[in-house]
Amino acid sequence: MFFGRRFAGWIGELKTAASNRVFLSSSDYVDLNNITIRTRQGTTQIDHVIVSRYGVFVVETKNMSGWIFGHKESRSWTKINRGHKLRFLNPLLQNESHIRALSNAARIPPEKMHSVVVFRGDCTLKTPLPENVLAGGYLGYVKSMSKVVFTEDEVKRIVATIKAVMLPQTDATHVQHVAHLKTRFESTTTCGRCGGPLVLRTARTGRNAGKQFLGCSRYPSCRYVRESPTP
Repeated sequence: MFFGRRFAGWIGELKTAASNRVFLSSSDYVDLNNITIRTRQGTTQIDHVIVSRYGVFVVETKNMSGWIFGHKESRSWTKINRGHKLRFLNPLLQNESHIRALSNAARIPPEKMHSVVVFRGDCTLKTPLPENVLAGGYLGYVKSMSKVVFTEDEVKRIVATIKAVMLPQTDATHVQHVAHLKTRFESTTTCGRCGGPLVLRTARTGRNAGKQFLGCSRYPSCRYVRESPTP
């Protein structure tokens, strides 16, 4: 199952990269794909980064089929396909961590970076979502940004810096990144998103009222939660 999902995601990313090369002018946009960089928590992996005079676009791709339900502030979203329900991390929050990591590593002002989430596959967005969350193509959104925020020399500097800090695009890099994620999100002491300490909390309202869970001590700036380990 893991390799099936990985292969489907890989094919989707190849299609996205190919589309970028065809429809984005190389004189205005520089497209970088499959970028893994080091962070204080280990590593983070970014699907696509498009560098231009109009800003740096950080693109998170999801290869899914079915109905997608979510809210920009929710911790998790839901996919329903043929009666099967799957909850997954809000990709907008996921991309926020990518932007922070890339901003720190390549010295890019975060206010000059754009988050883009694109769903590929036979899927439909069933709830109102921000304009930077798209099903299918997203190049129209990228091209809609027309305010120049970088000089050509700054674009060249950013591209060179990203290439210098990114890890080799090898199977070994990917395997190490997956192992890091497994360790990071299984931790019961450290936040899987920001690295802050986890604390035991009790839900006060909703259907889980009275139940204990682990939450990031940096709430509300970080809203990461996970189930409390069974005593």
